[in-house]
Amino acid sequence: MKIKIAVPSKGRISEPSISILEKAGLGLIDKSNRKLISKTFNENIEVMFARASDIPEFVNDGVADIGITGVDLIKENEVDVKELLDLRFGQTKLVLAAPEESNISSVNDITEDMKVATEFPVLTKKYLDENGLDLKIVKLSGSTEAAPFIGIADLITDLTSTGTTLKMNHLEIIDVILESSIKLIANHDSLKEKNQLIEAVSTSIKGVLDADRKKLIMMNVDESELDKVKEVMPSMGGLTISEVLSDKKTVAAQAVIDEKEVFELVNDLRNAGARDILVVPIERII
Repeated sequence: MKIKIAVPSKGRISEPSISILEKAGLGLIDKSNRKLISKTFNENIEVMFARASDIPEFVNDGVADIGITGVDLIKENEVDVKELLDLRFGQTKLVLAAPEESNISSVNDITEDMKVATEFPVLTKKYLDENGLDLKIVKLSGSTEAAPFIGIADLITDLTSTGTTLKMNHLEIIDVILESSIKLIANHDSLKEKNQLIEAVSTSIKGVLDADRKKLIMMNVDESELDKVKEVMPSMGGLTISEVLSDKKTVAAQAVIDEKEVFELVNDLRNAGARDILVVPIERII
């Protein structure tokens, strides 16, 4: 039994998606010659490259068993898929924006003779309906920011992460329609029929996410100094202690800590009596 993972073929989330699969042990066998479908180091798992906007539909229809795509595209395509994980990257917002020089500063300033341009007509219509507005929606496939300035529309809805591109184009955010991030999604039937394999993929990816910004710190400690070391050591589940074969009563101690704690903690541990301190990256925490 095999599964296919649909991954964006290009764009801002393509490389991070491939990277997280590689860290989870599902690297592509031939990265230099990317094909529509590529084998991974697991003979039962293949990666299918597709447009990010097509992935929700591919997973919904069972063309792919699981996929990586954004919340915005999942909701725009109105598909019924299972969200397995938030992959914690690609945070963005779908916003309503208007030219800075317009008289539109809130939803209340919008009149029904106005037009709105967007790449997200479904989400835009839903938002307008919720606000009691019946505007003409102009569907575009790119360069949405230009629409108000070439006379196509009065407003736009568009994705933004920092708002910089909108400001550069003299557009002002009026409202936030949707907050989005990248998700690992699955087909419902595949979850029933191929649960064990899909669960293995999800668990491995979650292990990568949980290990992000975590370090393994290891040290030797004289038994007489162990209590002092315990006092300064934060960890996910306490210190792991093992005996060191030495003339002096010594133990080896290790713990998982946050990356941001490393700088101060190393000095605190030295002052508490720890020595031979090692700080090691962690690939996965299962």
